[in-house]
Amino acid sequence: MHWIPYAMVRVAAVFVAGILACLYEPELLSVKWAAILLLTCTLLYYLVRFSLQGSSNLKLTTGTLGLSAILFAGYLNVLLNDESRQPNHLLQSNESATAYQIKLITSTEEKEKSWKRMGKVEAIFTMAGWKAASGKVNLYWPKSELVASLDYGDILIIKGSPREVEPPHNPYEFDLRRFLSFRNIYHQHFVRPGEWTLARKSKDQGILYYAHRARNWSVTAIKKFISSPRERAIVTALVLGVTDGLDNELQNAYAASGAMHILAVSGLHVSIIYGILLLFLRPLGKRSGGPWIIAIVSLVLLWGYAFITGLSPSVLRAVAMFSFVAIAKPLNKNTNIYNTLAASAFFLLLYDPLLIMSVGFQLSYLAVLGIVYLQRPLYNLWEAKSPIMNWVWQISCVSIAAQVATISLGLLYFHQFPVYFLLANLFVIPGSSVVLVGGILLLMLSPFAEVASWLGIALEWFVKILNEGVFLVERMPYSLINNIYVSPFQCFLLFTFILAGLALIQFRKFHFVLLMTFAALLFSISSWQHFSMYVRSSSWSVFRSQGHRVMEWTKDGQSLFIADSSFGMDKTKIGYHVQPNRLMRGVREVHPLSEANQPSYHGLQLYCRDGKSFLTVSSKEFQLPIQLHVDYLIISNNSIKSLRPFAKHVNFDHLIFDSSNSYRYCERLEKEAREMSISSYSVLKQGAYTLNL
Repeated sequence: MHWIPYAMVRVAAVFVAGILACLYEPELLSVKWAAILLLTCTLLYYLVRFSLQGSSNLKLTTGTLGLSAILFAGYLNVLLNDESRQPNHLLQSNESATAYQIKLITSTEEKEKSWKRMGKVEAIFTMAGWKAASGKVNLYWPKSELVASLDYGDILIIKGSPREVEPPHNPYEFDLRRFLSFRNIYHQHFVRPGEWTLARKSKDQGILYYAHRARNWSVTAIKKFISSPRERAIVTALVLGVTDGLDNELQNAYAASGAMHILAVSGLHVSIIYGILLLFLRPLGKRSGGPWIIAIVSLVLLWGYAFITGLSPSVLRAVAMFSFVAIAKPLNKNTNIYNTLAASAFFLLLYDPLLIMSVGFQLSYLAVLGIVYLQRPLYNLWEAKSPIMNWVWQISCVSIAAQVATISLGLLYFHQFPVYFLLANLFVIPGSSVVLVGGILLLMLSPFAEVASWLGIALEWFVKILNEGVFLVERMPYSLINNIYVSPFQCFLLFTFILAGLALIQFRKFHFVLLMTFAALLFSISSWQHFSMYVRSSSWSVFRSQGHRVMEWTKDGQSLFIADSSFGMDKTKIGYHVQPNRLMRGVREVHPLSEANQPSYHGLQLYCRDGKSFLTVSSKEFQLPIQLHVDYLIISNNSIKSLRPFAKHVNFDHLIFDSSNSYRYCERLEKEAREMSISSYSVLKQGAYTLNL
């Protein structure tokens, strides 16, 4: 395996390096300087190319200048695609808006308690009247509002002003603001009934408008012929990439069995469609111009499929990837697949450089690369004696290859490993192929109601059997190893270890053994440091979740957890606000603390941990003790009217207001605390409070 034939791989790799450099160091270069450096390197490239013809240093010099130009092009591309830098962007505006005009640019997404759509702001109404503005906003409506019928491109007038997406408020919490910024989304708005009106229907009826109409029609058709909600959710997820109807139990089952990848339309689904197309079109390959006919028909049908899914980003990525593969086949039978994949990634990132931070983009390309590189060598290790075993071995090799390529990122993003992924994929991959093809046939036959209804019944029963198989794998002992903490640096080391191992197998060079040893050693040192700093140490946190009181002590993988009943029963909120801290601190066992079992002083709850005392006041029904000294006083539920009489009976070193208190209440008592020279901390206003004991 030589480096010289992989020209497009070099170009794509350097372009990605420029994108990442800008994402992590955006202030290093301005648009002006990035453009100057790009033009300078480009001009020098052509000057050197003409002036040093025949020189032995030509390739090295021009190669260095060319790749430098591509590096700066990647950096500049990010700056130009960053919408927040536009002068009329909402982030740049100093004027407060009382209303704004917005254009809907996505279909309706159903959440547990709301409808979600995304829009692009066109104008805001200020004291000076209407003025042009820009910026994407995530919009949320209560379920009672009739927003699902609104079309792509409809213009709305919404009262109020969109709010910036808030940063994470709890330790190690998912950074939604950073995640959305990679999609150029910086604002959101929870729209109440009566605060919006339809200004006009869409006039921009371009390809996206009709793609969204096609997607909505497809969803309606599937709903018409598949009655069971759970099975219907699987079909719409597999065929259209619409995941609204998937319940948590179903998603957890697919995650635990290692089959979660089939619930999002990606390279796997498009590869299935492309493979079936090649199978049916194979006879055309023997005719004159046959390869080009196959390529054109494949492109038309692949992009037609993308169209009925609403041209969603994940489908566009996959279709674009296989479009390059389809075009490469008639151009040159010996075209390097790695160059083809690199070319598809390059042009996708040229169009949208922020795609590089998409988990789906990263996993899709890694999985395809893993399958391309590893599947055939793995398959050649063993010759199956029967067609059934050969089929089983083929699917197993594909699963192993994809898993090896993506395991490091999977652990980083999802913190879990499905033990029985090989077993699950034996029936999930072929099963998903049947559902995908059956779903497309259902859409094609939907005008013929009688035939489509029978196909819908058959498809529903097939998905029901598929789901039962997934649940069966989930119920197997030790089906999922979860709560695995891997830092970005450790992910890089694990990826390096795997690459070095693969290189060792292919090239049999001793220095790859040294690289593997070095990566493993650094990984072990990093893991021990994390264990010593976070798992073995004791900590106490008061978490921020508006309207709730939540506290937790952690040490040696143990958690002592206190929360009000509504929060304690909400697995979604615990997973979002509390679980990231538990993951970081290696918590394996959670012990909910009952206040009834703690020492009580006239309605005040007292906790003692690691030499520190904590007094909580969560109800207005309490009596002051004669005299008490504690290290930390935690006030909940607006329970104390005034600090002055309380401070005469309870001495405390630190005062904390948890997030169950109201803003006004915190402001009033904080002012009183300042007058008494008492330092205070409001979790609702300042974020979670964490103490390392």
